[in-house]
Amino acid sequence: MAPSMAGAILSILMLAGMALTGGGIYAIVKKDDRKRGMLMIVAGLVMFANVAISAIPGPDLPGLENSTP
Repeated sequence: MAPSMAGAILSILMLAGMALTGGGIYAIVKKDDRKRGMLMIVAGLVMFANVAISAIPGPDLPGLENSTP
């Protein structure tokens, strides 16, 4: 995947995570729908975790092949 495409996907995931988290808080406070609100907040946090995992730089695969245990 091209680096610009990866950046766009991560940005969209961040926006969706913020929308879900904000919507979950709104559902809990204004609509008094605790179950759906908590599910939305958890879904938003999962999206944030996915972005964090994808954004953390890791070692390159060729370096792993040459390392000894």
